[in-house]
Amino acid sequence: MTRTRLAGSVATAALIVAAVTSCASDGPAPVPSPTTSAAPTLTSPAPPTTSTATATPPTDSEIAANAASAVLREFYDVRSQLRQDSSRSLTLLEDVAISTELTAQRNLFEREREQGLRQIGETKIVELEVTSVNLDNSDPSAGKVPTVQIELCFDVSGVDVVDQDGKSAISPDRPDTGWIQFQVANYEWDTNPEDAWRVASSQDIERTPCATS
Repeated sequence: MTRTRLAGSVATAALIVAAVTSCASDGPAPVPSPTTSAAPTLTSPAPPTTSTATATPPTDSEIAANAASAVLREFYDVRSQLRQDSSRSLTLLEDVAISTELTAQRNLFEREREQGLRQIGETKIVELEVTSVNLDNSDPSAGKVPTVQIELCFDVSGVDVVDQDGKSAISPDRPDTGWIQFQVANYEWDTNPEDAWRVASSQDIERTPCATS
């Protein structure tokens, strides 16, 4: 696993973001309605009654939040695959990222591959919190598209990045956890409201460190 897990100096941030990879929950609820039962007779007991429940369909905002959360988890999985196996094509990023995030991730991986760096271990997504949903699709050409903002806390205590000699390229001062704020956008909302979500940007944020397991 510029997701949305990036801190300290530019070089350290790249490594921390780079160290952030896969791992890593969500959804709403229904409502029952009362039923009436037939009175039984002595000769022929009435069959048991069944209750009917009317499930409230999810709102557009709930659908968007769930879809954006799912693609963010996939984003970490893809980054992990690419960092652990340099033979995998960077075009995989296009399935999970777009806009400035796609460019930043592609540049990061190209640079690391030139340096012969490889990831060992897996990043854990400790917390993932949807903080806002904006379904404004008024001007896609200007970037006004449905966007879900997500804050994510990652744990990279089990992740290392090594060079061709197996030497770690991670600073010993790297924190084990950190928070990243992601903007996950859908540029194809009119035709594909559920499956066209992509991570569009990310930035480090200051929050109380999350508890690791």
